[in-house]
Amino acid sequence: MSEPANAPVNVLVCSDLDRTLIYSVNSMALTGPDEDMPRLVCVEFYQGAPLSYLTETAARGLEALAAVTTFVPTTTRTPEQYRRVHLLDKPPAYAICANGGHLLVDGVDDADWAAAVRARNAEAGAPLAEIGEYLTRIGGDFVLKRRTASDLFAYTVVDRAALPPSWVEDLTGWCAERGWRTSLQGRKVYCLPAALTKAAAATEVARRSGADLMLAAGDSLLDTELLEAADAAVRPAHGELHDTGWTAPHTAVTTASGIAAGQEIVGWLLERSAQSPPGDGGRS
Repeated sequence: MSEPANAPVNVLVCSDLDRTLIYSVNSMALTGPDEDMPRLVCVEFYQGAPLSYLTETAARGLEALAAVTTFVPTTTRTPEQYRRVHLLDKPPAYAICANGGHLLVDGVDDADWAAAVRARNAEAGAPLAEIGEYLTRIGGDFVLKRRTASDLFAYTVVDRAALPPSWVEDLTGWCAERGWRTSLQGRKVYCLPAALTKAAAATEVARRSGADLMLAAGDSLLDTELLEAADAAVRPAHGELHDTGWTAPHTAVTTASGIAAGQEIVGWLLERSAQSPPGDGGRS
C-alpha cells in the first residue's frame, strides 16, 4: 500500500554548535546601541562562569524545532564538553560528539560505534601519537596549549596575532600526507583523521531514526561533509567556510553574522522542516 500524499516527513536536523547555534561573548559580533541588543539565554557554564549563549528567539525556535524533528547536536566537542551545553528543556535523544567519534544515545555513549570509528581511523591514517609529536616539535611561543580529545584527535590553542602566516598551511600539507586534515577555528587549530567525519555519524542516526530528510548547519571545514550529505543545509556568513568562500547548490547562507546568524539558522531550519513535502530529497 502506498503512503498517503499527506503522510508526515521524518526530518533529521544535524547542527554544529559553536559559532553556528551558540556563541561566546567574543564571537557574538553584536553591533548597535545597547537598547537594541537582543535578549540572550546562557546555555553553558564553565567552572561556574557563563560561557555560551543564543538569543531568546533562537532558544524558543530550537524548542519548536525539536518538537517536530529529530534534532541532533553535531559537534567537535568531546562528550564531556558537550554535556555542559543545555540547549533544550529535554535533552535530545541523539548527539554526535568528537566530530563523529562518539554517538550518544539518550546521553549514553554507544561503545560499538566508538570502537568502529577507532578501527576505521587506524586503517586510514597515521597514529595520533605521531601527530602529537609533530605538533610539539613545530610549536613556538604562539602555541598556548596542546590537547588531545577522546584519544581521537589533537588541537592547539594559539595566539592568532603571533601565528606565523604559513604555519597552518604547512601543517595542513604535512597532515594530508598522513591521512589527516586541519581546521582553524578561532584560536584553535584542529588536527583530525580524514576518516573522522560528522557526516558518517549523521548517516547512522538517519538510519536508526528512519529519517526521510536530513537538514544540516555548520560553519567550519569540519562541517563540509555534513552539509554535503544533507538534503538541504545552511551556513552562517562568518567562520571558516565563509572565509574560504565555500558554497554548494543546496546550502543557503545567512544574511547576518555572529549570534544573529545563529538565530537566522534556527529560523531557516524550522521553516524548511515545515515546508518539506514527503519524499523531498529522495532519502530512503
